[in-house]
Amino acid sequence: MIDFVRILIEHNIAPSIQRIKILEYLSKYKTHPTADMIYRELVKQIPTLSKTTVYNTLKTFTEKGLLTALAIFDNEIRYDFNTDQHIHFKCSKCGLVFDLDGSHDTFNEDFIEGHKITEYHINLKGICKNCLKKESK
Repeated sequence: MIDFVRILIEHNIAPSIQRIKILEYLSKYKTHPTADMIYRELVKQIPTLSKTTVYNTLKTFTEKGLLTALAIFDNEIRYDFNTDQHIHFKCSKCGLVFDLDGSHDTFNEDFIEGHKITEYHINLKGICKNCLKKESK
């Protein structure tokens, strides 16, 4: 099991029940949720949780490098616990966002045409394999 308190302390974030639960949710559900999605799920467990707490916590986590904020699809911000470089795929049918293996990328070099690559973002849209299976039935 992941030690969420240790992770928070290592990132200079004071642990609280709300922060631990938000981090736990993000590590468990790799669906790249929005702040509202996180709030709707966690308020069932923590009735005193506010949307402001969720938004502020996500902002802090992002600023401290614990999460990546993805402002890539449909003018919404989604949060990703996986901070390694990788590709995102959003299904245009179900709306889920999936991580794809970064080995599919073309940026295996440190430099491209003389430009130093320090970070890249590849975002794809299409129909996920689950939705394709439903269509074929």
